[in-house]
Amino acid sequence: MSADTALIVIDAQESFRQRGYWNEAEAKPFIANIQRLIDGAKAKGLPIVQIFHVDGDGPFALDSGFIKPLAPVSLNADVVFNKARHSALVGSGLEVWLTENHIRKVLIAGIRTEQCCETTTRHASDLGYEVEFVSEATLTFAMTNAEGRTFSGDEIKARTELVLAGRFARIVTVDEALSGVERAMAA
Repeated sequence: MSADTALIVIDAQESFRQRGYWNEAEAKPFIANIQRLIDGAKAKGLPIVQIFHVDGDGPFALDSGFIKPLAPVSLNADVVFNKARHSALVGSGLEVWLTENHIRKVLIAGIRTEQCCETTTRHASDLGYEVEFVSEATLTFAMTNAEGRTFSGDEIKARTELVLAGRFARIVTVDEALSGVERAMAA
């Protein structure tokens, strides 16, 4: 087991299916990739942390019935935290858990690439964690700016990778993340 590494799965929850921007076709490759990452991390003995975003009314409210893993993702997390901020490290108890479990490296995956995944990545880096951003195991959706230009999910992901790479994280594929864990375990 790579005792100092944890997989953090951020906001991969049913709440997003209730939003108008949800796109099942775009979600399909994400679901396959995050499942492969979860299964690989579990096989290597990594602790898996599940983060749920909980906020006010609607599909992100605790009593909505949607604060549960995104189907059909199969995730048997070692620990679950709820958050009400963009960073999973603010007010959730995650940072305490990482410290108590001697975690120094985190693999980041989940929904939305440029929001909670990116914010958590930046925050973790600033706290001194080694961060691998598993971009293909993140999901986001098209957004339109104030001037009316629509950016695709792929464009938003590319921008996130650009600003994180070499500054806050190493951008990796699922295979690279899992092979990196394997190399660390062999060392």
